[in-house]
Amino acid sequence: MPNENKHLHKASKSKKDEFYTQLSDIEKELRHYKKHFKDKTVYCNCDDPRISNFFHYFSYNFERLGLKRLITTCYKNQERDLFSLNDSEQAIYLEYTGDKNGNNVPDPEEIGIVHLKGDGDFRSKESIELLEQADIVVTNPPFSLFREYVTQLIEHDKKFIIIGHQNAITYKEIFKYLKDNKIWLGYGFNRNMAHFINPHYEDYASDTDHKEGMIRVSGVVWYTNLEIKKRHEDMILFKKYYGNEEEYPKYDNYDAINVDKAREIPMDFEGIMGVPITFMSKYNPDQFELIGQMVTTKIDEFNHGYPYINGKKIYARILIKNKKVIA
Repeated sequence: MPNENKHLHKASKSKKDEFYTQLSDIEKELRHYKKHFKDKTVYCNCDDPRISNFFHYFSYNFERLGLKRLITTCYKNQERDLFSLNDSEQAIYLEYTGDKNGNNVPDPEEIGIVHLKGDGDFRSKESIELLEQADIVVTNPPFSLFREYVTQLIEHDKKFIIIGHQNAITYKEIFKYLKDNKIWLGYGFNRNMAHFINPHYEDYASDTDHKEGMIRVSGVVWYTNLEIKKRHEDMILFKKYYGNEEEYPKYDNYDAINVDKAREIPMDFEGIMGVPITFMSKYNPDQFELIGQMVTTKIDEFNHGYPYINGKKIYARILIKNKKVIA
């Protein structure tokens, strides 16, 4: 995992953070959202439409999902061997409005191809105009621009299902959206790990996880603001705080108890608890309240500094309260 994170950071710095998503991962997640797509325009605005598995999924399932329109754009190629694998330096967008010849296949002649005047960046005027026409945005945006990307979606009041790193939970801007119930986590990847198609970096995964032509990235999650059943399922709590206080030490620098694993959250504690960031995949706003976080040395309205216990710094924590305490 250290090598994975090192190369993810390198990708972020070099802006070569185009991690193309496997079709199987898209299918696995989007099967939970089918009811949301009927009569909707879907926009994939960070995808080379000629090879995007997001475009593939929605175009081949257009009628089954009852879509109204599908639009896909990507940032233009600036090098002939760039990741998108095409040799065009001009940005394009594809538009598909459904099967016309009855074979239930998105044939080339049924897909409209439009050359953009600009570079296809999601922040460009042309891309924003397309965004304004969309109902739901579904894509894998650049991890290095995640704050800016999500903020744009929120400001334009768009529904979305997007891929990001779980570390984004700790970003001040993203945490505020989580706290305000403007964004939450989807169903996710197995063990929070995903294999992306990316030829820029060597895959350091073990032999059992190694996949040729792909890079394994840990801590990858789906973010959404579409209602899903998972988000309102209560965690079943079975441990107690009172009588077991030694298992839940208090922080030196904040009035809260430490909980090392989400499954060990005590059912009978009314105060503030610090839990691992991975708790957010189980977060139910009906059951818990988000209070803040302890993730960096910089103090702000949400962050209270790294957690310390008996003078020793521990891993970052999300601060929560149980709304359904059972004595």
